[in-house]
Amino acid sequence: MALSLTGCGRDSSVGDVTLELVAADYGDSAANGSRKYWEQLAREFEAENPGIHVDVSVYSWNDVDREVAEMVRRGEAPDIAQIGAYADYAAEGRLYRADELLSIPTQADFLPGLAQAGEIRRIQYGLPFVSSTRVLFYNKTLFAEAGLNGAPTTWAELRQDAEALKQAGVQVPYGLPLGPEEPQAEALNWMLGGGGGYTDNVGNYTLDSKENVRAFEWLRDELVAQGLTNPKPGSTDRKEVFDAFARGRVGMLNGHPTLMRLADAKGVKYGMAPLPGKDGPSSATTGVADWMMAFKQNRHREEAGKFLDFVYSEENVLKFADQYDLLPVTNSASEAMRADKRNKHLWEFLDQLPSAEFYPVSKLSWGPVVSKLKKSIGATVEPGGDPASVLGALKRDAEATESAARSTIG
Repeated sequence: MALSLTGCGRDSSVGDVTLELVAADYGDSAANGSRKYWEQLAREFEAENPGIHVDVSVYSWNDVDREVAEMVRRGEAPDIAQIGAYADYAAEGRLYRADELLSIPTQADFLPGLAQAGEIRRIQYGLPFVSSTRVLFYNKTLFAEAGLNGAPTTWAELRQDAEALKQAGVQVPYGLPLGPEEPQAEALNWMLGGGGGYTDNVGNYTLDSKENVRAFEWLRDELVAQGLTNPKPGSTDRKEVFDAFARGRVGMLNGHPTLMRLADAKGVKYGMAPLPGKDGPSSATTGVADWMMAFKQNRHREEAGKFLDFVYSEENVLKFADQYDLLPVTNSASEAMRADKRNKHLWEFLDQLPSAEFYPVSKLSWGPVVSKLKKSIGATVEPGGDPASVLGALKRDAEATESAARSTIG
């Protein structure tokens, strides 16, 4: 859906500039859609900045990345986009650097790990917008009925608890979503718990590392094959297991802050704990950030920078994060959230943020890698599935895609 806030703007050569902003919709209904937030924000900005207008288009997460890619392909790039990835546009020279856009205080306010995730060759192009981390959610009522007290801290304990839940009649002891919606997060949780990950410390792909292979072998043999998960994890999406948890049908699962709102609405009593790992609590959890970027095409650097400084004010960052139970990406807003007891329900996620492992979004190949991972990662846990083969094919393809992308841009 597209919303024009100001009508047609005149050419900037006569002193009037219209910024085109494309944003993603974080709402799960018309009542809480992101359009309302951006509409209000744009009007407030326009009131403070006469002569700069903002036209906003808001699309669902299923469509927004594709819409922006199509706009760029047509030669009609927006001035600002808030989407899932930035690296390919930066590598093609289409984006302004962060230091060309933002005031020094705004740029310095980003959380260091997130600012670094927005860099290519140590230059920041991607501006983190909001973030989230993952923790283990468990249904306290179902745990009590199964004679369980507290969350598991290791994979072995997780299996034992899942067996107890199954014996107590729980429909889905552990919710495992490896379907095409967002399996890259669930996969990374298990990789990290086993000491692996998508890349090593210098950024090389390690998809088929022995740690990763063993993690998926364990999932296949110790959970899925034992009937301790949803029947077909490879075709089960996150939304499905979240909904099932909110209906009291899932004993435990990895989740992000949105799950709290869903569970609260259904009256589910739940607990949260750090993700269990192979030999103890996982040393890291999955961190996910969405990205803001400014395109050069329309040459509205100064105006786009003013708007982004406004977007990243403490008040506005907190307002959006509060609305959707997400984590702020700036130091000032994070400190304010920590100091406000009304946000106590998010503190556990904030605790995870400093050690969170983010996707390697600065790699030019990450977009194609995720697309192929979504289609194939579920096969690792199917009966007779071969994690080494699936992960090996993903790694070989990832390295070839990265090499081809780098050769194309020189």
